[in-house]
Amino acid sequence: MVAIPTQKQRVTIRTVAEDAGVSVAAVSKVLRDAYGVSDALRGRVQASIAKLGYRPHAAARGMRGQTYTLGLLMPDLHNPFFADILEGVNTALQRSQYQPLLGVSDSAAGTELALIDAMADRQMDGIILIGSRLPINELERVASRIPIVVIAHHPIGEPDFDTVNNDDRLGATLVVQHLVAAGFKHVAYLSQELGAHNSDTMVTTQREIGYRAAMHEAGLSRNIQVVHAGQTSREAQNAARQMLEARHPPDAIFCWTDFIALEVLSVARDMGLDVPGDLAIVGYDNTWYCDLAQNALTSIDQSGQVLGLQAARLLIERIKGRTQAEHYVVTPRLVARRSTQPGS
Repeated sequence: MVAIPTQKQRVTIRTVAEDAGVSVAAVSKVLRDAYGVSDALRGRVQASIAKLGYRPHAAARGMRGQTYTLGLLMPDLHNPFFADILEGVNTALQRSQYQPLLGVSDSAAGTELALIDAMADRQMDGIILIGSRLPINELERVASRIPIVVIAHHPIGEPDFDTVNNDDRLGATLVVQHLVAAGFKHVAYLSQELGAHNSDTMVTTQREIGYRAAMHEAGLSRNIQVVHAGQTSREAQNAARQMLEARHPPDAIFCWTDFIALEVLSVARDMGLDVPGDLAIVGYDNTWYCDLAQNALTSIDQSGQVLGLQAARLLIERIKGRTQAEHYVVTPRLVARRSTQPGS
């Protein structure tokens, strides 16, 4: 056994090998999670790594081809649904060598591109993009440089990157069908403010398509109302108040995400409206806030943890050489609560 190095002495892979009584090649295999390593060997090496405080040198690993770091790029920190996705990613990576590093784009395409370039320059092995604001041609350019998985609706026939998402059109259809069955007729859709580069691949656009089709199917085409608002509390509340103070206000509002629906719920109560007697409210994502008694928010569950887990799986497969695109789709389900069901 070797002595534990002092603070000034760098612990190397050779130090670990000597302490564990194995070869440097064996330690390397454990670090790379290579095939054929026995549990006994892995345990000995990991015990030495923990005792010695060994940390692989990221730059050196990058020169050998991998840094075992993955970028996780999200549009903001306000939406609690993104925490569900991150939890799924972490679960997928628990028994791997990979570590996720987080970037936040503030829903700005320019910032997103800058963060992607920074992640690629730091030799990250791949990137998971959540709700990307980049147009398809930019995503293709990024995918030609570094493996990516996009959590969003996928373009038909896209061969250069993988996508993970739920069926947004079906989710919106479930909302409209649920509200119409409960007796609501004037169902409005409160959507995300669109930017110049947004396309049909935006989840909010796909939900709008599903909403419009379901309203038409229910014979309520004349009652279709789509409002776009920003993502801040002030913008969401202003949009909700304008909708509810209109001459002919909706009797139900379907929101593109839960945290916007909670703002609508707050405005409705501030205006003295009964929910759902005067107004039904539905969110999307089924985050844990929905289940709190003071909210009791009906929402679409699209399994954020599953999305994160599958995104990490697909990205690692891409890094390891898979070239054929995969597009994983989760089937959404509606979770009904008091915001649409009196007495529930």
